Amino acid sequence: MPIRLLLILALLLPLTAQASHEKAGTDRGEALYRQHCAACHGYDGNGGVGVPLALPDFQYSVTNKFLETTIRMGRPGRIMPAFSSLSDEDIKAIVKYIRRWAPGKPFRYPVEPVRGDRERGRQLYAKYCAACHGPNGEGGKGTGVTFSRPRDLPIIPPALNNPGFLAAASDQFIKATLMNGREGTPMISFLKQGLSEQDINDLVVFVRSFEQNPLPIEQRPIETEEATIVYDSEYDFQTTINNIKDAAVGNNFIIIREQKLETGFVPKGQENPKQHIIYFCNFGFLNKALAIDPRVGLFLPCRVTVVEKDGKVKVYAINPARLSRLFNNVELNRLCLEMNETYQSIIEDATL
Repeated sequence: MPIRLLLILALLLPLTAQASHEKAGTDRGEALYRQHCAACHGYDGNGGVGVPLALPDFQYSVTNKFLETTIRMGRPGRIMPAFSSLSDEDIKAIVKYIRRWAPGKPFRYPVEPVRGDRERGRQLYAKYCAACHGPNGEGGKGTGVTFSRPRDLPIIPPALNNPGFLAAASDQFIKATLMNGREGTPMISFLKQGLSEQDINDLVVFVRSFEQNPLPIEQRPIETEEATIVYDSEYDFQTTINNIKDAAVGNNFIIIREQKLETGFVPKGQENPKQHIIYFCNFGFLNKALAIDPRVGLFLPCRVTVVEKDGKVKVYAINPARLSRLFNNVELNRLCLEMNETYQSIIEDATL
């Protein structure tokens, strides 16, 4: 083989190996993104329950550190969970994959903190920011799904008092967002709204002051470890089933259907006759819950399972309070706690 060709191959091999390595990293990032992120942010990053990540204006305004910290810490109580089980390499691979949607370099921010007048920033915040981000920085209501958010908002305004956001966003990032706005969202440049750079500095200092105050109790996820509600029944199997239906109707629910627990899992006719599910629904409550977070459709309508084993009858239901914590949406807290109390009331009426 000619020496010249050998030299060319010697030069190309490292580049080929690097390209192969980068492709493998991208493929891994894509697999991780589809496993952990796509269900909320969309397979192409166009959003859904979560915010759209593919918006170029968003991509160019956030740093890799912002994205990495967001994935690691999430947004407590604001739908975005923390991915504490992912390694640093996993998170970097996901970020690398996300960056493919908007090729180019993100903005690089100065590192120095912003200086300003916090009290003046508080006044400016009340005038210019509170209508979207909430009077105390709690953010907009609903998810990214149009059924649960105002249709004139393409995204939900983020919670500025959230510890996950404050850990990920530097002073200079917040300042740049205020100065430039965010194309494709209702966030308009504050300079175009007539504010000065010093006004914006004051706003940044006020937003940063949220770090000094813990989240109010109503903005924190429910703390509970019990995944199910379990009661022993003092009645026989069929009487317990009848009591559950009577108690549900007495609590303004409609019985939708009944079935054996194993229906669809074993051949028809071979289901255990001593394992029975009752489905019931209050459509007003269902509509209200779906309007807050459509994911609650995973555990609605309500259902209670009655099981007899070794002569003992037990009644089971999922714990809605535990599911609220898993969904990481504090707006569901009140409804899930209400649903928890309703389940317990129905089951107690039926079993005691």
